[in-house]
Amino acid sequence: MSGHSHWATIRRKKGATDAKRGQVFTRLAREIVLAARLGGGDPDTNVRLQLAVQKAKDGNMPKDNIERAIKRGAGDDKEGTALEEMYYEGYAPHGIAMMFLCVTENRNRTVADLRHLLNRYGGSLAEAGAVGWQFAKKCYFIMPAEGKNGDSIFEIGVEAGADDVIIDEENIEIIGRVEAFKTISDALKAGGIVPEDAGLRMVPNMEIELNAEDTVQVLRMIEVIEELDDVQAVYSNMAITEEALAQLEEA
Repeated sequence: MSGHSHWATIRRKKGATDAKRGQVFTRLAREIVLAARLGGGDPDTNVRLQLAVQKAKDGNMPKDNIERAIKRGAGDDKEGTALEEMYYEGYAPHGIAMMFLCVTENRNRTVADLRHLLNRYGGSLAEAGAVGWQFAKKCYFIMPAEGKNGDSIFEIGVEAGADDVIIDEENIEIIGRVEAFKTISDALKAGGIVPEDAGLRMVPNMEIELNAEDTVQVLRMIEVIEELDDVQAVYSNMAITEEALAQLEEA
């Protein structure tokens, strides 16, 4: 998993994803709408909504936009079309399995856009279930390691029910069962620790390592797919090596 956290760090530095502010706001608003719909419109009792609102604030999303998104999700605002959250499955070049978390009001458009980009880059869309068995849904927290007490965070994570705590020079990651999300979140909050990112994600049961050139090819495809408005997140079972990241930074 640590390779993926390094990849996230590189993306932030390169600014390759969500380059257009309008696209950022669209994605953030959709997450708020869904969080409010599933868990209610009160961030104090809805952890997912609390995180979505915090991400929106960190992204400089206007307060009015945030409030409208909450009202829409909670059913107080009937304007706009209904959004659906779903996973699509596919393959990248070199047999890499992929999961795409999408939020859309038009499934046909989403499928067409995904298929078009996958075909362009040598991948393909797969039938439901063809890839999903290779992943498990987990709760996930990540924070920069700088200025943090790794031993303390390790203890907090384990005591709160985490399955794994990964610490390296750049990041600290906590991974656990979906059911442990709130417990871990509350424990971090009680310890005065604010994650840079937190939520649920698909974690591969086993990773495949490619050579650096092929890895960069797949990462570039992921960058392009993540720019689609309907795509919230992309997951793969590809191991990301330091050599591949170095090549990507040089590109």
